[in-house]
Amino acid sequence: MIDVGHSAEVRRRFTPAELSALCAADRVPEPLLAALISMLLGMHLPGQGTNYLKQSLAFPAAAPPDAEIVARVTVTRLRPDTRLVDLWATCHADGVLVCEGRSLVKAGVDTIF
Repeated sequence: MIDVGHSAEVRRRFTPAELSALCAADRVPEPLLAALISMLLGMHLPGQGTNYLKQSLAFPAAAPPDAEIVARVTVTRLRPDTRLVDLWATCHADGVLVCEGRSLVKAGVDTIF
């Protein structure tokens, strides 16, 4: 069952070798940070069958190579009648905020509110 205040997180390190293959060895590219959030939404909260409707992200700082990145999504509002879920998302790199923003998704049919 999903409720307001529930959250999910993932931790990941992008090595210098991985980043150099992406031509961005000095920082983790912003799309990789957004991908961590996307993975959480589609796999954990709300989970499988989730569809993005809207997302707005800001990137206040760069994430350096080899930093531990912690991505977290937290449910801020539920609308069970329409299966809509509002979430707040953040990414921290070694404790420094590198990404934050809102997501609006439509939960899959198997999601229990």
